Amino acid sequence: MSPGGFVWHGSSRDPSLHVRAGVGAWGAGSAWCLALMALLLLPPWQDGSRQRPMQKKTVSFSTMPNDRKINSAAACISFMLEGCELKKVRSNSRMYSRFFVLDTDMRSVRWEPSKKDSEKAKIEIKSVKEVRVGKKTPILRSNGLSDQFPDECAFSIIYGDNYESLDLVASSADVVSAWVMGLRYLLSYGKHTPEALGSGHPSLRTSWISSIFDLADLEKSGRIPVSHAVQLIKALNPGMKVSTIELKFKELQKASERPGAEVGCDLFVEAYCELCTRPEIFFLLVQFSSNKEYLGLKDLLTFLEVEQGMEGVTEEKCLEIVSKYEPSKEGREKGYLAIDGFTRYLLSSDCSIFDPQHRQVCQDMAQPLSHYYISSAHSACLLEDNFWGRSDISGYVSALGLGCRSIELVLWDGPDGEPVVYTSPSAASCVPFRSVVGLIDQHAFTASAYPLILCLVVRCSAAQQRLAAQCLRKTLGEKLYLQPPDPTASYLPSPEQLKGRILIKGKKLPPGCEDSEGEVSDEEEGRELARRLGQEDREAAEGGIPRRVRLSRELSELVSLCQAVPFQDFESSRRGQRYWEMCSFSEVEAGRFANECPAELVSYNKRFLSRVYPSPMRIDASNMNPQDFWKCGCQMVAMNYQTPGLMMDLNAGWFRQNGACGYVLRPAIMREEVSYFSANAKDSLPGVPAQLLHLKVISGQNLPKPKGSGAKGEVVEPYVCAEIHGIPADCAEHRTKTALQSGDNPVFDESLEFQINLPELAVLRFVVLDDDYIGDEFIAQYTIPFECLQPGYRHVPLQSLSGEPLPHAPLFVHVAITDRRGGGKGHRRGLAGRRGRRVAAPPRHPLCTRGHHRPPRGGQGAPPGAGGAPGPPGARIYLHQSHRHQGHRRGLPDGHSAPAGGHRPAGECAERAGLLQGAVRPDARRQHEAVHPDGGCVAAAQ
Repeated sequence: MSPGGFVWHGSSRDPSLHVRAGVGAWGAGSAWCLALMALLLLPPWQDGSRQRPMQKKTVSFSTMPNDRKINSAAACISFMLEGCELKKVRSNSRMYSRFFVLDTDMRSVRWEPSKKDSEKAKIEIKSVKEVRVGKKTPILRSNGLSDQFPDECAFSIIYGDNYESLDLVASSADVVSAWVMGLRYLLSYGKHTPEALGSGHPSLRTSWISSIFDLADLEKSGRIPVSHAVQLIKALNPGMKVSTIELKFKELQKASERPGAEVGCDLFVEAYCELCTRPEIFFLLVQFSSNKEYLGLKDLLTFLEVEQGMEGVTEEKCLEIVSKYEPSKEGREKGYLAIDGFTRYLLSSDCSIFDPQHRQVCQDMAQPLSHYYISSAHSACLLEDNFWGRSDISGYVSALGLGCRSIELVLWDGPDGEPVVYTSPSAASCVPFRSVVGLIDQHAFTASAYPLILCLVVRCSAAQQRLAAQCLRKTLGEKLYLQPPDPTASYLPSPEQLKGRILIKGKKLPPGCEDSEGEVSDEEEGRELARRLGQEDREAAEGGIPRRVRLSRELSELVSLCQAVPFQDFESSRRGQRYWEMCSFSEVEAGRFANECPAELVSYNKRFLSRVYPSPMRIDASNMNPQDFWKCGCQMVAMNYQTPGLMMDLNAGWFRQNGACGYVLRPAIMREEVSYFSANAKDSLPGVPAQLLHLKVISGQNLPKPKGSGAKGEVVEPYVCAEIHGIPADCAEHRTKTALQSGDNPVFDESLEFQINLPELAVLRFVVLDDDYIGDEFIAQYTIPFECLQPGYRHVPLQSLSGEPLPHAPLFVHVAITDRRGGGKGHRRGLAGRRGRRVAAPPRHPLCTRGHHRPPRGGQGAPPGAGGAPGPPGARIYLHQSHRHQGHRRGLPDGHSAPAGGHRPAGECAERAGLLQGAVRPDARRQHEAVHPDGGCVAAAQ
């Protein structure tokens, strides 16, 4: 929603294109087109920049008493005239409830009951010197009161020649904001307040909305059809439902006893203000406004420095923002940013939670290839599951378009003498290898200029291998990287050096082989595939002898920097593996190493590339958790791009942080030879300062209904889960309360806090779920690396399960990041580790050269990676819990929802929504269990 003006989140730089599309139904020459086009006087939109935060100002956004709409100074004055209960604080630190009210002549504030004479239990407005928000007086800061109420619920009226203070505490920050704005307005206009509030002195907003109405009123009759008024507000707020607007006009017409097919200007202005004013943004404006219903240049400068963390802001910069976002001509001329312009600004890309610096390549790309995480796809040709799924060439287009830089190609003998690509002979269809190579040549560098790695798993005959090699040379030409490795070097070339080149990963014939073909050991992934298809020789399998395959010289000569070799053990790799050689690990094997000898796996990955591929048991194409292997430095974690869900969200969000180029520089602690890092650390890391993330989830806008929830009607009762994914010490989850009967725009107003011990590897995921009896349905999600967060008030652009943007449906949040030991805005300690049942550690793997990884001392029942013995990555321990996120329908008193900020292991909310399996199909939501090779029962699916 974009109150007060047009807000577009698309790539078009010309807003008029969207208006033409939005009003086409009204007729090209209609008055409505003219009225809307008159709004397009604003300059093009630009991206903002991120600076460091300064001090903090907090605002709460709980609802007003009786759900009263407070959206203007007049509404604040009206609220004060009706009066409300406030707590009056005395010098002895005692608080007394009193009813405070503004006199009808607007010249004094009274309270009752009082032992004083009625003429003394009041403060005249003309005697007020200042209105302070927060605990800004000695009485409010006294030790006896400082912890009894939040800072944002307190305010003080300084009055009289002796600067006495009337210290008050309200039930919510909204009540404080109403009184503060009303008092400041009274101080500004004094005895002329009634005239200023009258029609003779319309506000900037009223004048602007009235001008839109006048432009639409071609007949100059002072009235327009209701249907046109609805469409006009809909055009100004694309995310708002037509039914909501129509209902508002019916309510206002009924209340004013003026039903009919037309509406006047006053009713149109009233409807717009009630529909398009977001109270949380209005009260935020009030917090920084000096005395009016808008932000002056100095007010805006203060907001940008104090809340948005921008440095070096000038009034000229503020004037640019006003000129860009303020819809009223008068406001732009005077340098005023009213509520609609302020809302537009907060909804713009300038205030996105994602740091715009990270939308371009912003990391050092001149380091060795092994120092980067590389976006990798497994079975990209599949559109469904791994065994029976259809193969289609569009899967490669999609993966490459998302910045994928490593693609697997499984080559089989084709029926016409030409090799084909699919995952198994049982697949529903196959793709000609020649077509795949042609598509790769066309799309390899459309999303990223950095090197693309083709991982060849060869299952075809030597004759068809030669055809495949000829096809690669002829089609890819100069893009193929064929230079032999430099034996004098110690590390791989950098992504910058390999820009625009395509590398082939595969087996290579041994030196000295002069024949046109020869035998090589089958690659680990090929053996897994053969084992799954029952093609592996039984005697070789029982004797542990690697399967041998025939390899043509032509195909062997295409392999240079990514030569596949079998992994023996870490000590052998340290002694004899060359930097251009790399190993592939199955999910289970890599999980054992990550669990039992994580430090050795990290050390191995400092110099060599490693690829982790999904377990062949994932026949439904579900995904493993990439964080389980990223934390050990594994560069290439192959994902099933065709399967949406939690794990794919993590992968997609992670690789956004460097311009979505498919390469992300690993943390320094994983690159430096002298550093020691254990991925299973349960506390802060030496030399890495822990940080606290203070996250306030304020509200949501235009949240869609969950898919398939038609029988539930229009009621959506959402809650938000905030999850941190990273090293085990960081993994945690909080959830907000359920917003009951909230409509499309719920208010959560929940403060959450996380301790982040390795910020470079942490990912924050928002997931919005619909609280329901049977199962909490998925609504939306957004995943962002911790390093990409912008501080201040930000909008989170929510996405669907498949990662598609949801237009006009953001979350509104406040972000603050502080040092755990006292730097920045807050000094509070982060969260404790998550809890669950204790799981026994699996036996030591024979290939680990160090002693068994001793389980750290976790609390009782700490699940893998969170305070107890870490379990193998990719395996999920299902806790048998009978409780649910309880709401008012489930026995909690007084209609309250579940405890705010409920702390759960990361991913549990998503698991309850059926997302951990990652598949859209209902049968894929079941908890598939498999027997772990060590005998334990673990989850084979996500």
